[in-house]
Amino acid sequence: MTGPLIDSPLVSTQWLADHLGADQFVVVDATVLPYTQPSGRPGYLSGHESYVVNGHIPGAVFADLVDEFSDPEGSYPFTSPSADGFAIAAGALGIDNGTTVVVYDAVANQWASRLWWLFRAFGYDRVAVLDGGYAKWVAEERETDIGHVEPSAVSFTAVERPELWVTKADVAAIVNGDAAGALVCGIPPKEFTGEEGSRARRGHIPGSHSVPAGRLVDRATNAFLDTGRLRESFAPVLSDERIVTYCNGGIAAAADALALTLLGHRNVAIYDGSLNEWAADATAELVTTA
Repeated sequence: MTGPLIDSPLVSTQWLADHLGADQFVVVDATVLPYTQPSGRPGYLSGHESYVVNGHIPGAVFADLVDEFSDPEGSYPFTSPSADGFAIAAGALGIDNGTTVVVYDAVANQWASRLWWLFRAFGYDRVAVLDGGYAKWVAEERETDIGHVEPSAVSFTAVERPELWVTKADVAAIVNGDAAGALVCGIPPKEFTGEEGSRARRGHIPGSHSVPAGRLVDRATNAFLDTGRLRESFAPVLSDERIVTYCNGGIAAAADALALTLLGHRNVAIYDGSLNEWAADATAELVTTA
């Protein structure tokens, strides 16, 4: 038995409302909340407390992207987990290889996009992001619940798709002209130019095109912009055979990757280390235009 059929990386709030309670169907809250550390640098907290206290979509289980869906031994926050680690985390949410999964967050789709990408990277396509997320669901006055929903663990099999990731060396090859590809950066505009930023070395990787993830959605609804407006944002790179997205830590990059997938591009990869890794290397060039 398998869950409801999905034919797009996005589903609407009405589609979700129509399918809540279906067999082999799991809704996942993937919220992560930002905060400022005493050092002034950005930090991130699991959104589980907000999910429990402030509410969630009925029946939704919670995915901890800070710990469970990241590599605990990774050099940087939110490093992609191993295949075994991902399989354990997915199975613990009650997701097996016949389950249809809809992921949402309470921010602006970036965390949901990250979990969507992780499922794809580990060989699973029966997953979509809720367009507009929890904000749109609540704005439409749809039913919500409070408290923790405890999933029943099952077995999930992960099959790696290494082509959905690139390394620092792969990005350097693109920068140096030794490999084909376009670079898309999902960080905010003032971080892209180097005018703002919390790291010592600011700016963007040479040759990058700026497509801030925060500008992919309608500010009033948190829903993704229509394909015409998305196409305008990505116009400089859509003709490239291969596109690599990056940001600070591979999260906003996933929203860019989702938007490109919506536009029909089939050769997109994420630089998981992103600027966390690139900027840490004093010999890796960064461009500032501030």
